Amino acid sequence: MTLLLQMELGILGIIGGTIFFLVLAAAAYITFRLMRRTVKMAIRMTIVAVILLVALVGSIAIYWKSGSSAKPVTKPTANRSR
Repeated sequence: MTLLLQMELGILGIIGGTIFFLVLAAAAYITFRLMRRTVKMAIRMTIVAVILLVALVGSIAIYWKSGSSAKPVTKPTANRSR
């Protein structure tokens, strides 16, 4: 049961991280296209690189945090009084 819950959280983390990355990648593309004539290429590429770096770090963080919420099940200690 716990293994199934951990697998589901891992899959949700992968899906959430992928969606987060794709949204920010689309934002980077739109930003790159909107700044076509107003900004030089080096500045555009720097802005796009920063947005993609935030997307990568955020998606890794979403994946990392989603898998760590389930704690392993441990047996309670036996306390028999004599």
